Amino acid sequence: MSTHFNLKYLMVSIILFLIEIAIAILHFNPFIRGFLGDVLVVLLLYSFLKIFIRNNVVKIAVSVLSFAFFVEFLQYFKLAKILNIQSEVLLIVLGAVFDVWDLVAYFIGFLIILVLEKLFHKNTHQYFSIF
Repeated sequence: MSTHFNLKYLMVSIILFLIEIAIAILHFNPFIRGFLGDVLVVLLLYSFLKIFIRNNVVKIAVSVLSFAFFVEFLQYFKLAKILNIQSEVLLIVLGAVFDVWDLVAYFIGFLIILVLEKLFHKNTHQYFSIF
């Protein structure tokens, strides 16, 4: 895994972050806030990591998906309640309510990553290396 700095992914990360903030602040309808926001958060995490990591699209995408699933399963076990977390910011990041549809949204975000990377790197197999 090689490291570097990628301005393109930085710009994508900033745009996705601003969209996520807008979704949170402007209280869009439940589909946008509850589902599309979860799809986009996977893309945001992925694009942030890609600022610094050049190769291994699949590894990074699977890692982001695993992290998202892990956080969602922490919600299933009510970690925020167990730890008595009061911070609104932490509650937004960790979430408080388990929802199977969030897992679906994360998986859709994962698939979008793979499709977009394949489209933008048609002739390069190194980006899809698992090892």
